[in-house]
Amino acid sequence: MTRKTVNAICKAFPGAEVSDPWGGGHDAWKVGGKMFACIGALTPGVSVKTDSIETAEMLIEMGVGVKAPYFHRSWINLPFDMPKQELRERLAASYRLVRASLPKKVQAALGPFD
Repeated sequence: MTRKTVNAICKAFPGAEVSDPWGGGHDAWKVGGKMFACIGALTPGVSVKTDSIETAEMLIEMGVGVKAPYFHRSWINLPFDMPKQELRERLAASYRLVRASLPKKVQAALGPFD
């Protein structure tokens, strides 16, 4: 997995947009203005949101990822050597979670996903 792979996956999600809100080479992927994935400028891997602190802790204990630096404890950082299919599933789960928190009108304007 590389930054290019993550960006290609995220770009395919309806309404997903990338920006560099802090400058310095970050790729922050958002839907409806809310972030669901972030590639840091220096830290390898991609950080994604999980549904809870407990889920994040469980995934960290299982060795799926590590605590995402600078993010809430419900976020984890996935390594760049993760299998592409698992990466896509984790990115999609984060996207769905953030998308579900958006107002219904905004969600409807995004179009269907999976």
